[in-house]
Amino acid sequence: MTFSSFRLMQYHQKIDRELRAEISRRWPDVFRIQKLKRLKLAIKDRLARHAHASFGRRLRLKKT
Repeated sequence: MTFSSFRLMQYHQKIDRELRAEISRRWPDVFRIQKLKRLKLAIKDRLARHAHASFGRRLRLKKT
């Protein structure tokens, strides 16, 4: 695993924690939730490109 992939995974986990915290609020901000979901998906896409570049088609990332 490269350092950039590791950092992307950390960032993905951070966004996931923020998303869960926002959803569990009493009055969640719908626009913030949408923004976090888009950001999380963009990071997942970048991770998939890194994995494809490193390992080819052998590795497939799980859908979350």
